[in-house]
Amino acid sequence: MKKRVFSGIQPTGNIHIGNYIGATRHWAADQDIYDNIFCIVDLHAITIQQDPKQIKSKIREVTGLLLAAGIDPQKSIVFVQSHVHEHSELAWILNCFIPMGWMGRMTQYKEKSSKQKEQVSVGLFDYPALMAADILLYDTDVVPVGEDQKQHVELTRDAALRFNNIYGDIFTVPEPRIAEIGARIMGLDDPTKKMSKSEEAPNHAIALLDPPDVIQKKIMRATTDSETTVVFDEKRPGIYNLLTIYKTFTGEKDKDIEAKFAGKGYGDFKKALAEVVIEGLRPLQERYQKITGEAGYIDKVLAEGAAKAHPLAQKTLAKVQKAVGLG
Repeated sequence: MKKRVFSGIQPTGNIHIGNYIGATRHWAADQDIYDNIFCIVDLHAITIQQDPKQIKSKIREVTGLLLAAGIDPQKSIVFVQSHVHEHSELAWILNCFIPMGWMGRMTQYKEKSSKQKEQVSVGLFDYPALMAADILLYDTDVVPVGEDQKQHVELTRDAALRFNNIYGDIFTVPEPRIAEIGARIMGLDDPTKKMSKSEEAPNHAIALLDPPDVIQKKIMRATTDSETTVVFDEKRPGIYNLLTIYKTFTGEKDKDIEAKFAGKGYGDFKKALAEVVIEGLRPLQERYQKITGEAGYIDKVLAEGAAKAHPLAQKTLAKVQKAVGLG
């Protein structure tokens, strides 16, 4: 039996190379190893108010990019979260078993709420309960996440263990998995902060659909430092981040990259990096244009994905409802 993987991605902002390097590329590569479920988590997206037309457009864009990155709907389930109502129902039940104190410790909530202050929604506070429902509905074994989401998976584990302690062996307890290389690509404008889809600064991230001239401009303007040597040094976050991007796109070893750019400056390295990223994204962008140009294909993939996901979610929810005395 293959282990089951569940991954979610929000249909907001622009999917960037950090998402690709740290997540979607690995999802595609591991499809033959795991039983995969990939979810466009639109319910999570509305914890912050969204433009209705834009979120619908983004759902299609994200789906197209997942497929272009190599996700095969014949091997993996791809669906939209709100199309399977069991996610919301299980989230409510879990709300009744997760203590407020657990939620209050979530660092991501603290960071986001500090920016929104009084405008912060209950949904943003409750985000981890819905994420736990997403994961637990499908008897998930492995959850690939970035370091910033690991805490949420740990809460999911705690919730599953607490529920199982009370009602017996209901939930599979998942394990987080963080990619060893490239899981934390930093912003081009501020290499001390992780590259983010929600950041609006124009030179912060390289979007997967950025054209070549935009990619080149962003890389040439990327923050480095006053040094000149092109070497892997974590104490120099700007050049270290750019070298990490180069390494993940080329697959070359640290020492070979350093030897290649020995005696050369940042300008030469950035030009080479731009070429590597442009050529690395070219096949994905071409596949995306082909996929989105085929009328009805994305809708078909999502409808079939929801049809596959629903009975799995329904089975788990039925067990939970019976355990707590509902239904």
